[in-house]
Amino acid sequence: MPKNHSVHQEIWFIALPMLLTGISTPLLGLVDTAVVGHLPEPHFLAAIAIGAMIFNLLFWAMGFLRMGTTGLTARALGERKESELVSILIRGLSISTILGAAVIIIQTPIKEAIFYFVDSTPDVLFHAKVYFDIRIWSAPATLASYVLLGWFLGLQKPKINLMIVISLNLINILLDVFFVVYLNFDSSGVAWATLIAEYSGLFIGIAIAWRIVKTKSADNWRQIYDCKEIRKYLSLNLDVFLRTLFLLLSFSFFTLQSAKYGPIVLAANSILMNLQTLMSYALDSLAHAAEVLVGKYIGCKQELFSVIKITGYWSVGFACLIALIYWALGSSIIGMLTDIDDVAATVVIYLPWLILSPVLSVWSYWFDGIFIGAGYSREMRDTMLISFIVFLLSFLILAGWGNHGLWAALMIFMVARAVSMGFIANRKLKGLAV
Repeated sequence: MPKNHSVHQEIWFIALPMLLTGISTPLLGLVDTAVVGHLPEPHFLAAIAIGAMIFNLLFWAMGFLRMGTTGLTARALGERKESELVSILIRGLSISTILGAAVIIIQTPIKEAIFYFVDSTPDVLFHAKVYFDIRIWSAPATLASYVLLGWFLGLQKPKINLMIVISLNLINILLDVFFVVYLNFDSSGVAWATLIAEYSGLFIGIAIAWRIVKTKSADNWRQIYDCKEIRKYLSLNLDVFLRTLFLLLSFSFFTLQSAKYGPIVLAANSILMNLQTLMSYALDSLAHAAEVLVGKYIGCKQELFSVIKITGYWSVGFACLIALIYWALGSSIIGMLTDIDDVAATVVIYLPWLILSPVLSVWSYWFDGIFIGAGYSREMRDTMLISFIVFLLSFLILAGWGNHGLWAALMIFMVARAVSMGFIANRKLKGLAV
């Protein structure tokens, strides 16, 4: 039986590459913010906030492509089914390509439906729509990349994910600066940079996957596209899809309400939410470790509870460290992200909510990892639905507080997630080892 120090090693073997992989994505968002945040008008930054919200809703809702692929791949790896490993990859890429193409085909009704609910100034809406029209073409690349990243993680090769995501984001950052700073493309330059970078990352991932796949045997095409296997792939992930959808609706509601307070508040909230996202990706690295190792030790009681306990300790400690960093360096970070005085001053007013957030949010991220590893997707869905309802009710009650009420409702949402998942975990945790 492994001792605690080997559990720590296993956790960080997965968590460290995933931490570096994860934080590179929101760091890219911060670069987008910094590049556009130094343009003369706040509506450019507000437009990026609207655009990012839309694509978070569209793409992250399909995060089941990553989660489902990881679980199925890890299981096939453990059972030494090499041909199934190849089949899972091909099925996932086929499904993601179809979904991506569908998004492009129906982009006009998607655009009209989403912007119907966006209440902002004409300048913000114009630039947000330009951003949408460009970035929507990245859908096939983004969704296929989810499958590839899930497949590599299921193979326990997190360093490959790190290499792909860092390469993608470096390309994106360089193109951000080139298009916005040198070519004066304003917010459209950010969209072009993301579009090109997404396809670059996809090609890198496919090249690496091909090197792995060509060494393994594969099923025939009839087995790869077996209807039962495809239905299994989709049905396993329906609950995860619904859970993610409610999560994204919560953050989208936050952005849409921010827009109603004007471009200054919207721009300020977008800066704070980028820092919130950075925090969530950092905490997700330990959740990923819990996800993989809980699944690995599902039948071994002592190892299972060691993983749960130790990932919990690391998660809480990490959350406290992030809160201290935001408390000590928050004002300096804001100065790097924007030089628009009104926006910077508004960010400072609401900064205490960001400092509080890691301590309140960490529990739900930790439980997410445990629940995914244990296969409790239905419970994840139900607790997220409950928390979403609590969020909406909290905002209705606190709406008179303005943007402070909006942030308070978001924090209540995080607490509701933690409490509801904690209640389920307390009831079912011992059953994981049966």
